[in-house]
Amino acid sequence: MWIAFIVTILSYQPLGGSDPQVFNLGVAVLLILVIIVSATFYALVDWNASRIMKSIKSLIAHEAAVIRDGKQELIPATDIVVGDIVVLSTGDRVPADLRIVQASSDLRFDRSLLTGESDMVPGVLEATSENALETRNLALTSTFVVQGNCMGVVFATGDRTVMGRLVLMSGETKFKLTTIQKEIWFFTKIISSVALSMFCLSILIWGAWLRKSYPGYDTPSAAIINSIGCLTAFVPQGLPVCVALSLTVVARRMAKRHVLVKNLATIETLGCISVLCSDKTGTLTAGKMSVEGIAFLDQHFGVSDVTEQIGEAPEPERFSGLKTLHQVARLCNGAKFDASTADRPVEERGVKGDPTDTALLRFSEALSIPSLGIDAESLLSSWKRNFEIPFNSKNKWMLSVVSEDPSQADDLSIKHSRSSMLVKGAPDILFKACGTIMKADGAIVPFDQSAKETLSSLQSQWSSQGQRVLALCIKPLDGFKAELPPNDMEELMYSEMQNLTLVGIVGIRDPPRSDVPSAIDTIRKAGVRVFMVTGDFKLTAVAIARQVGIISQNQLDTIDDVKAAASEKQFSGAAPSTVKPSDDDPMRSLVLTGEDVVSLTPLDWNVVVGNYTEIVFARTTPDQKMKIVEEIKARGDNTVAVTGDGVNDAPALKASDIGVAMGSGSDVAKEAAALILLNNDFASIPVAIEMGRLVFDNLKKVTLYLMPTGSYNEFMAVFANVFLGMQIPLSSYLQVCFSITNDVVMSISLMYEKAEAGKYLMLRKPRNARTDRLTDWRLFVQIYLFLGLMVWPCTMGMWFFYMHQQGLKFYDVILVYNKWTDGWRGYSSDQLTEFVSVGQCIYYVTMVFIQYGCLLAVRNRRVSILVSSPLWGPRRNYAVPLGMLATALIAVVNLYGPGLQKVFATTPIPRMFWGLPFCFALGILIMDESRKAIVRNYPKSIVAKCAW
Repeated sequence: MWIAFIVTILSYQPLGGSDPQVFNLGVAVLLILVIIVSATFYALVDWNASRIMKSIKSLIAHEAAVIRDGKQELIPATDIVVGDIVVLSTGDRVPADLRIVQASSDLRFDRSLLTGESDMVPGVLEATSENALETRNLALTSTFVVQGNCMGVVFATGDRTVMGRLVLMSGETKFKLTTIQKEIWFFTKIISSVALSMFCLSILIWGAWLRKSYPGYDTPSAAIINSIGCLTAFVPQGLPVCVALSLTVVARRMAKRHVLVKNLATIETLGCISVLCSDKTGTLTAGKMSVEGIAFLDQHFGVSDVTEQIGEAPEPERFSGLKTLHQVARLCNGAKFDASTADRPVEERGVKGDPTDTALLRFSEALSIPSLGIDAESLLSSWKRNFEIPFNSKNKWMLSVVSEDPSQADDLSIKHSRSSMLVKGAPDILFKACGTIMKADGAIVPFDQSAKETLSSLQSQWSSQGQRVLALCIKPLDGFKAELPPNDMEELMYSEMQNLTLVGIVGIRDPPRSDVPSAIDTIRKAGVRVFMVTGDFKLTAVAIARQVGIISQNQLDTIDDVKAAASEKQFSGAAPSTVKPSDDDPMRSLVLTGEDVVSLTPLDWNVVVGNYTEIVFARTTPDQKMKIVEEIKARGDNTVAVTGDGVNDAPALKASDIGVAMGSGSDVAKEAAALILLNNDFASIPVAIEMGRLVFDNLKKVTLYLMPTGSYNEFMAVFANVFLGMQIPLSSYLQVCFSITNDVVMSISLMYEKAEAGKYLMLRKPRNARTDRLTDWRLFVQIYLFLGLMVWPCTMGMWFFYMHQQGLKFYDVILVYNKWTDGWRGYSSDQLTEFVSVGQCIYYVTMVFIQYGCLLAVRNRRVSILVSSPLWGPRRNYAVPLGMLATALIAVVNLYGPGLQKVFATTPIPRMFWGLPFCFALGILIMDESRKAIVRNYPKSIVAKCAW
């Protein structure tokens, strides 16, 4: 378009000489308007899509208190350098990664932004883990000091911080084209190459032959303008606008389903998704944990039965152990109720804390059995918390030290407070530290092998049901000294982590969302493999995967099976595109942990991606999640989508072909994603996939609609002028005007088309973005050898028919070259000019109305218009008749507008030429309906094999 604009300006001046044609200047103005509108539209889209990490600015501290030269001063956070000593107090956001060198005993950090866990993390002076996210002697950028104060030495700033690395992984990936951008670019390269070749050939023919052999046939200015027709004819100027509008229409449809599309170009990518890597908590599950059951060594109960079964028992003391279990659940708990909601029922109160702690908090607060002295309010008033070690993923347990207030003790003879160590956490870890176990009646017996097997069996049963199982333990502390320094206290507690009494276990359920199983079933029927990628425990992850349908097989392979298959070199030397399960392969399921992922070799990954249709990746880190996505993308021509909601999901979201964030997720995740589910509704994903497939189908129809008339037919007009010595039957103005007005208006109706095959759209395989192109050889056969071969003879025939009415026969019009001057066949120069102007407008009007037949023909690929009418039925589309009416009005304005007549030499045409084109449109529709009938009834015929 830029080339066309430049050469058009040149044809006006200086090549226009002393009397330049205003027509040429008008065409140039029209071309630059097309360029400006298209560029502005895409600039706005790109600007909106480029704001990937805008929210990161709000995660960085603006000022920091530092000690320099022995004095404390306040400086901009951006001026902090490695080696600075930073002073932090309650409420401060950490401005850089710090090594803590001085801390108060109550120092606590909120690292939820990085880890997703809302537990307060204590700050200490000594390292407690090799993992930067776990160790407590570091204060990490963008986390908060929620309690206490400290000083720390800066060891990392900016991109070198933990947060900086996550941001880099999620925000600084290389620019990549979306699938639809790749298709448009592929199509553009083909069309542009042909257009430029024809333009150059036209100029060469004029310069080397026509200018010498037929002097006066075309001036340099006219030759350039006519050759520009090769550019404007082959390049469908309306296609970019049509693509953008089509994507916008679908984006609005998706917005009604509460799916926000940040970048229009990614919509079509949804239809190519072949693998969906989904997070678990909050995405597949409701994110609302609740205690499901409690168990002692000899009995277990459902929570709903506890009050009725125990409270109304004739001998409630037989369940005395429940009082101790209640004590551990309530006092060894990091969650807290929101004081502003204290007057509400327990289930409606706001809670600040981890979902697991929240479930235990609600359970213990609601549990009240007076006959056993179980009451949360009296418990809290009788005991005080002296020390705690919050839960972390390394220890997998939480510890609290509590002391009984002597004034509130039942036995007034007690002169000193009693202290206890309460512990809750993963059974696999705590069972090893237990020496005794409590029965339901409170009796304590040795925790022998038989007891371990009993509890382990129950744990496995609950875990297989998708419950998270916690062990609750207690240990009396004789001679406890609460005044010990925090570090000494922590060392003491670690040494006391032995000979615990296992009170019981509790099962906590985070139920799957009710709509997830059906959504996953729909997605899988669409040929998309759904993998779970989560940081949760393997057993719980597998159980939830079974419940929602991600895992359907009883046999689950492990890393050992992968290694064994890799040793057989099944995919050794295979092309990456072939590494995928075939349709004949049986369904196979696999479970891997983050540690397994680290150990996988490229050949192992071939086995994972090529053999398994159902996979659960458990206990994964952000780096591992991103690696999983990249390895899957590198094989099997996979288009990978990722769902997530936390900062730690951002790298994987960005690395995927299309990231899907939850509306309730972090700002970083939402900015890194291309799609946001505003209602956290997983069932919106199959809708999005369907919309992506629909938009590709409709874009294919738009391309097929635009090319036969808008490009092929226009080119034939230029070809007849340049190569066959005929006056050009379609002016440059009418060419460009048809492409950017008539074509676009009619294309809009195709954008509103519903799926032609109904549910079939979600039953076919995903489109292979590498091999299944928007424009393949079948489409070009339909364009140039079927529709095009009917369209251009009809429009050209109308041109010759009009000339014949004026007394000019076929050879009086064609191969004339420079004879078309004053006196040709007895006509004056003005008369001949008038004939050309009217003929060009007839040619244009014929194109406008013959497009009606093309539009109705391309609406359906297989279905007959008799069962898929635009005026009635399930696929009615009122935009079709409205578009037809609009294009007719545009034609009327072009031919009868006084200003347009003066500048662009348009003119009214005889009435009969307004009606005849409808006959051609009907003929084209009948021919295409006949072709479709052959395709439907003879699917193995040559016609069917060539069908687009």
